[in-house]
Amino acid sequence: MNDWLDEINWNSDGLVPAIAQDHQTGRVLMMAWMNREALALTASEQRAIYWSRSRGKLWRKGEESGHVQKLHELRLDCDADVIILKVEQLGGIACHTGRPSCFYRVFDNGVWKTVDAVLKDPHAIYAKGHRHD
Repeated sequence: MNDWLDEINWNSDGLVPAIAQDHQTGRVLMMAWMNREALALTASEQRAIYWSRSRGKLWRKGEESGHVQKLHELRLDCDADVIILKVEQLGGIACHTGRPSCFYRVFDNGVWKTVDAVLKDPHAIYAKGHRHD
């Protein structure tokens, strides 16, 4: 029934890297991991659901922050070992730091410079003041 999941080259941990990209601008928002269940649920629920390696459980992006990623398209690369999710990022914040993208640092003259401002204080996003999402 889920033949399409068999076409993916899962790594030795049963995971595949998943890159979330803004469906309109193409900006890379974040990278996370998916297991078979997360990818199947992402397709069926039409929202990004990842596998949290640190917590060892499914992670419905936005479950605490409200920053849900609505799925517009799923893509698989040529080696079938990387997924791209083209998403609509609700609230405009993908990163737990309160920024639009997790990729907010640019390498410049030997140092990493922060180039994106915090849109919302993480303590205001997460009730207990620490990252859950």
